[in-house]
Amino acid sequence: MAEEGLRFMNFYSSSSLCSPSRSSLLTGRYQSRTGIWPGVLPCGGLGGLPLNETTIAAQLKKVGYSTGMVGKWHLGVGLHEEYLPIKHGFDHYVGLPYSHDMCPFTICFYPNESCYGEGVPETTPCPLYEDETIVQQPADFLKLSETYSTAATGFIHEMAGKEQPFFLYMAFQHTHRPQFAGKMFTDSSIRGPFGDALNELDWQVGRIFDAINETGVSKNTFVFFTADNGPSLAREYRAGNAGPLRCGKATTYEGGMREPAIAWWPGRIKPGKTSELAATVDLFPTISKLADIPIPSDRIIDGVDMSQILFEDKMSNRESYIYYPAFPDPDVGIYAIRYREYKAHYYTKGGDYPNFYPDDMCKGSAKETRHDPPLLFNLNEDPGELNPLNVKESPYKEIVQTIDEIKAKFEATVVWGESEMNKGVTNAAKPCAKPGCTPFPQCCATS
Repeated sequence: MAEEGLRFMNFYSSSSLCSPSRSSLLTGRYQSRTGIWPGVLPCGGLGGLPLNETTIAAQLKKVGYSTGMVGKWHLGVGLHEEYLPIKHGFDHYVGLPYSHDMCPFTICFYPNESCYGEGVPETTPCPLYEDETIVQQPADFLKLSETYSTAATGFIHEMAGKEQPFFLYMAFQHTHRPQFAGKMFTDSSIRGPFGDALNELDWQVGRIFDAINETGVSKNTFVFFTADNGPSLAREYRAGNAGPLRCGKATTYEGGMREPAIAWWPGRIKPGKTSELAATVDLFPTISKLADIPIPSDRIIDGVDMSQILFEDKMSNRESYIYYPAFPDPDVGIYAIRYREYKAHYYTKGGDYPNFYPDDMCKGSAKETRHDPPLLFNLNEDPGELNPLNVKESPYKEIVQTIDEIKAKFEATVVWGESEMNKGVTNAAKPCAKPGCTPFPQCCATS
């Protein structure tokens, strides 16, 4: 980045998995309301982000913005491709509609090194979409990052040349498993495949910032960089780590849902860091405020405007945050709540990590456990969530009472949306460049 932005130390996703976290980022609403639960949307799924939800893109189009998306969507395709980004307020789209581990794996590293694992052979090869058309199947992973960054920078140059206000949602395919990298970055890191993939992601970010600076729009452009969930920690996937935070992806521990985040706007945002509480759901109301667009009044928006953190060095409007598990159940509801520096776990459950993982609470063998009273941690002093506080004594007893009240008040507002994940899967909804071809799915290819 040309200038270092404001780094968030306490920034959260709504879920430790892809689909629900992305739906919340774009709509400002928890997945329990939008129906993007449980788990993630599958290849061939009949569900998707409901068309009556308003995304940031649709919101900005109300005031004349051009909108583009590049990268991983993972909010549904549908039987008639009715859930693609083009149907959710985006004028242009280039990308894969879901995680690339949901396809049969091909070549991942230059020149011809295969991917780790087998992927999902019964699904169609990974489709690269341009708007609503499959332009490449299977997608070429050795050139995918170049394709993405070229599409993103091309959009920026085109809009800037027209002096047209624009919104770009860039959702990198990296560093989700399987790791991949092209010619420039294969064997570029001592960190191995994960490091190679991370270097390639960094290069893509650099190209986007180059385009912003080259076109002269940096002084009038708000950039926000974050992640959709914590890292997968399974060693066989050549994955990352969550540093001092406990566990990772697929858990409601801090490693699963606290994310890196940087806000950048030269001349408007001062370089530095903040420990104020904020989350991906806050982007919808914040961007709406910046563009002077009223928040939709016909639905509950869970996000809060974080402009005062970004531009005024003031405290957050947010005092609490809700943690839903990867596979929510309306009969169970909330797993944990953060209130200021305190976090109460009403339920805990391990992730998808094998039994050789060193922390027993992160393993798949750590089944759902109810805690009454909840486990309470001071995250400022104990970000690893290792030392529960004595909730039978003051002041922690009173803190739990406050969190219980927050939980009851929030849950009283939730009407669970119909599960989009439970609408079923069919071969007819699996993206195919040659619909109706045989033998399926191998025949689904652009060449």
